[in-house]
Amino acid sequence: MSMISAFYNGKSILITGATGFLGKVMMEKLLRTSPDLKVIYILVRPKAGQTLQQRVFQILNSKLFEKVKEVCPKVHEKIRAISADLNQHDLAISKEDMQELLSHTNIIFHCAATVRFDDHLRHAVQLNVTATQQLLSIASQMPKLEAFIHISTAFANCNLKHIDEVIYPCAVEPKKIIDSMEWLDDAIIDEITPKLIGDRPNTYTYTKALGEMVLQQEGGNLNIAIIRPSIVGATWQEPFPGWIDSINGPTGLIVAAGKGFLRSIRATPMAVADLIPVDLVINLTLAVGWYTAVHRPKSTLIYHCTSGNLNPCHWGKMGFQVLATFEKIPFEKAFRRPNADFTTNNITTHYWNAVSHRVPAIIYDVYLRLTGRKPRMTKVMNRLLRTLSMLEYFINRSWEWSTYNTEMLMSELSPEDQRVFNFDVRQLNWLEYIENYVLGVKKYLLKEDMAGIPEARQHLKRLRNIHYLFNTALFLIAWRLLIARSQVARNVWFFIVSFCYKLLSYFRASSRLKV
Repeated sequence: MSMISAFYNGKSILITGATGFLGKVMMEKLLRTSPDLKVIYILVRPKAGQTLQQRVFQILNSKLFEKVKEVCPKVHEKIRAISADLNQHDLAISKEDMQELLSHTNIIFHCAATVRFDDHLRHAVQLNVTATQQLLSIASQMPKLEAFIHISTAFANCNLKHIDEVIYPCAVEPKKIIDSMEWLDDAIIDEITPKLIGDRPNTYTYTKALGEMVLQQEGGNLNIAIIRPSIVGATWQEPFPGWIDSINGPTGLIVAAGKGFLRSIRATPMAVADLIPVDLVINLTLAVGWYTAVHRPKSTLIYHCTSGNLNPCHWGKMGFQVLATFEKIPFEKAFRRPNADFTTNNITTHYWNAVSHRVPAIIYDVYLRLTGRKPRMTKVMNRLLRTLSMLEYFINRSWEWSTYNTEMLMSELSPEDQRVFNFDVRQLNWLEYIENYVLGVKKYLLKEDMAGIPEARQHLKRLRNIHYLFNTALFLIAWRLLIARSQVARNVWFFIVSFCYKLLSYFRASSRLKV
């Protein structure tokens, strides 16, 4: 039997961020492999018009939990929702709920965070740093706590080329940052943010690094471990291939390309797309929880959950695989716009991208106005281009992450645990994974009808022809304007026409001589 599964049976487990992508997959895996666990406490933010129990039912009634219900029919009884708000002092947990958590919790998995790259520094600090500090304070009062597992990101130190499994210091102490956020106004924070984050690209990576420093400085005698996943994508194998319900990261690019909103991206084709399936992240996290609680390492261990150093997939290869999958599994039509060519392009300029993406959006909005409908395409396109701008930092660079601790843990697992809690990315077939990923986006995220694939494929071809025709017309217009304004351009054009004519004449003469 799996030692890890047996370990979690009978445990009381607290999960933050349980309503998010990672949290849902973690709950599913725990309930499916350790159905005799005592309880999973989940911190849920109150939502207008919906009770905590209704939110739990909504989560558990999704496709993700179908297999769980086979091994744990009373799964609803295993989940205890706690009203909480990470933006508030002491996480806004009531005295009664707090007492229950303090008395019973054995394991904490801290998954909650803001993952918005452009989040305001004050909000990012509150969720990624202050909330972590407050949760540590709560954890220090739990007499039965065996392990505190924190989900960070492999990009917390993306300002470095090579990243080891250590906590790197930031220039300003986290406590000073937390204190300053309480009294500085937004204008001053906006002014100092670029100086604080330095050569990091955004507030997300910066505050995740600060969160790690808080764990190091204020963890006390707690058994703490940190997981650093890279770009988290759809499931690889469990509970079934391709499950996804979040539009973040590469999923947003797949949706935008499949729907025809995105035609090209500015990426370095040979840069490593350090994608990692969510079920691999969860398997590693649960294995780390077991190891940390049972073996009690003398120091905080960091585990990199990445793919680039063991089984790399480059952005160029990924783009072609996604495009090939579109040919087999086209998305339903969206606004009757041309489907994307999901290719990486390191030459295309920002100006051409703006024209190629925005002009059709403007034309379509004009059409909507003329037909009495509300224009929306330009707004969608502007949002997409802002997202692409934020992602460019990550799709044009490669990093090297050491994985000594991750590989050490793999060697500590029994053959059964290596099977049940597999996090060996070397076994991943990228072609098969990307195809299942795209299929999962279509099926689980967009909830499109899979029966309409043949018709959608024909529609896709028609839309692509329209796209090529538009680009050709745009090129010819630009070239005609250039010829009209430049003598050099006219000379080049006449040279090309003359050369083509002479070449054609040569081939005609050659064919006559042969006859």
